[in-house]
Amino acid sequence: MAENTNVNNETVLSVRNLNTSFFTDSGEVRAVNGVSFELGRGKILGVVGESGSGKSVTAYSIMQILSSTGKVVDGEILYKGENILNYSKKQLDNFRGDKCSIIFQDPMTSLNPTFTVGYQLNEALQLHTKYKGKKEATQRSIELLEMVGVNQPDKRIKQYPFELSGGMRQRVMIAMALACEPDILIADEPTTALDVTIQAQILELMQDLQKKLGMAIIMVTHDLGVIASMCDEIIVMYGGRVCERGTADDIFYNPRHEYTKGLLRSIPKASNMNEKLVPIAGSPINLLNLPKGCAFCSRCENAMKICLTQKPEELPVDDRHYAACWLNVKKMMEEEAR
Repeated sequence: MAENTNVNNETVLSVRNLNTSFFTDSGEVRAVNGVSFELGRGKILGVVGESGSGKSVTAYSIMQILSSTGKVVDGEILYKGENILNYSKKQLDNFRGDKCSIIFQDPMTSLNPTFTVGYQLNEALQLHTKYKGKKEATQRSIELLEMVGVNQPDKRIKQYPFELSGGMRQRVMIAMALACEPDILIADEPTTALDVTIQAQILELMQDLQKKLGMAIIMVTHDLGVIASMCDEIIVMYGGRVCERGTADDIFYNPRHEYTKGLLRSIPKASNMNEKLVPIAGSPINLLNLPKGCAFCSRCENAMKICLTQKPEELPVDDRHYAACWLNVKKMMEEEAR
């Protein structure tokens, strides 16, 4: 695969007003509520938030791999203008892997322990690509493993997942995701189960491959540090909603939502190891009983009356920076009045 030098502003994925729920014995869990974003060809979008914020469910909704109790109840997911929610099973099978691939956070549970690495790579190639024969699929598998930095790939394809280290298994998962040369790669916390040194290697590998292949990446993580240097745009999620979006500079140096500010205050800084970390007060929101107003209201130390009763809409801070926070509206009005 030659290096892609023709990355343009084409939108490959557009998510509009996505609402996903899980129907349980306790009631409807509204995991994703009105999420919208666009992903350009060759761009990296970071999706960040704490556990239960809806970031992974958003990714699974795009891939249409929700559990049996989950369902997209409203919205559109457009791949190059086509709503994949209207796809037939055959079209979905073609979309998954061929057009859009996903890397899961735990490679040990994502790979089948009873089959060799080569068998699992070959299966993806033979199902979705021109490499139908075993010999040519095996050769292509070796090339893919070599591309993602696996040493002795001709030996590794004969091994089982349990014979490889965690970092090596994640490289195999990346190779499998790239086997069909997809337009979109979703990485769902791809470094969570790895130690810090291996995390850095995997992130560097993904950046290098993205530049080489020109694919778009959705990086799902709870770690702001992971996305600080590699994402073109970041969206911050809480309670199934997007509370802020912007460039890395916008999010890190000019945060306008109180939840974003709380996340940043809880990150240890190498420049000041003696600085006290400030946890976000309160408990995560109950998705079975969402409030009428702002989802973060009960944990926000600066909440106003309007936050209790009215859900804030995303409003522009500038051309590429948006925040759904009534305090941001108040600040904008004060700035205009000066």
